[in-house]
Amino acid sequence: MGALAYYFGRTIEFLRDLTPQRRRSRYGDIDFDFDHGVDTTWATVSLRTRFRELLAGGQYQASEPELFHQILRALPIDPAGFTFIDLGSGKGRSLLMAADYPFCRIVGVELLDELNAIALRNIHQYHGEQQKCFKLESQTGDARDFAFLAEPTVLYLFNPFPEHVLRTVLSNLGDSLRTSQREVFVIYHNLIHERVFREFAWLRPILRTTQYAIYRCIR
Repeated sequence: MGALAYYFGRTIEFLRDLTPQRRRSRYGDIDFDFDHGVDTTWATVSLRTRFRELLAGGQYQASEPELFHQILRALPIDPAGFTFIDLGSGKGRSLLMAADYPFCRIVGVELLDELNAIALRNIHQYHGEQQKCFKLESQTGDARDFAFLAEPTVLYLFNPFPEHVLRTVLSNLGDSLRTSQREVFVIYHNLIHERVFREFAWLRPILRTTQYAIYRCIR
């Protein structure tokens, strides 16, 4: 019943997103694309892709630049020496914005081939004035199958998938930490399934706002 309610709600939102007024409002996030010559806005996602997102239980939504930078500045670390990972990276806007910080490398994982193809083009075209990391990559894959890298990590999750997928991803991260101890921070943006994080005692919240939370992994 929970799954049926979830998909019913997502279907209603899907139909609302097809209205001209909703589509026009989505173009409000396009300034970043004009400034950098890329395509990361939600508004240009095709109807076919939107339907595939509905079936997959996720929905691409580009991170708002000002808030994204606020979140990264709130991290209690120097990004140098850390890898930035975005699971459910869509067209890759967060990867491009993360390049303004001196991460060792930046990795995106996106379920849908068509969105990842756009992300790869964006990475190739992007040249930010403040860019400090030039080792960016994006791949197609299921977040549940992602093998976490045995290196200090900042994991970014912009509420990219349903509750059961989030639970599996966090469980996999915990298994990875048992195998390889290192510093890991998890950013959860858009706190819809925040209760899942409370199931893992090793995830310690260090900052919480109404829009996002930052967790430190303690093993």
